[in-house]
Amino acid sequence: MISKVFIDINCDVGEGIGNERALFPHISSCNIACGGHAGDVNTMFEIVQLARKFAIKVGAHPSYPDRENFGRKSMKIEKGLLISSIQKQIKELEATLISSEMQLHHIKAHGALYNDIAGDLELAVIYLESVLAYKDKVLLYLPYGSAIEKEARKQGFKIALEAFGDRNYNDDLSLVSRDSAQALIEDPKKVLEHLISMAINKEVVTLNGVKVPILADTFCIHGDTSTALQILMYLTDQLPKQHIFLRK
Repeated sequence: MISKVFIDINCDVGEGIGNERALFPHISSCNIACGGHAGDVNTMFEIVQLARKFAIKVGAHPSYPDRENFGRKSMKIEKGLLISSIQKQIKELEATLISSEMQLHHIKAHGALYNDIAGDLELAVIYLESVLAYKDKVLLYLPYGSAIEKEARKQGFKIALEAFGDRNYNDDLSLVSRDSAQALIEDPKKVLEHLISMAINKEVVTLNGVKVPILADTFCIHGDTSTALQILMYLTDQLPKQHIFLRK
């Protein structure tokens, strides 16, 4: 008898695309932009109400404070300023959740900050300091085998390992740069193959064709990927045929 596999699928939302109502029936958690790279009090409130309607788990999606570059460029920023910015972003979303009688489920860094803490131990320590108040309350969505995963485990944080269904990987498990035309996987069929390899076989086929071990509890489909809705609709249809189901 083939056993069922349950996974979480998350989307980065509240980033100005406006497709959340269409995406939410196909996912189980979301990461809401909270002012660093996109979003404001109004968009946070709107997305939280949608998440409540569709029973979607809500996470904060803090970024470098860099709306000009959508948080996708590394920044040299003083430690205290970065910590206060991350904390302010999370608290603003948390206030919206409290007013809606909902709870913060997880925290996931955005863009360049996510990539930087994956490889930079010093920055990873700073990031963990900024979210210390949530250590016993929420999950941190973190990439497998990263500096931030190892340090978070060492410090006793609760984590969920994350992989990307719509992004190509390098052999060292870093994401292919968005400067590359091959960074994104936009064909729904290829996303399905990519996700099945990671969810079932516990390996990812890199851009170079190398099979590298990977573990993941949650899989991201970016809300601003041009074919995000088509991808998610296809996954909703096809994943159960592979005995893979959303963990609500």
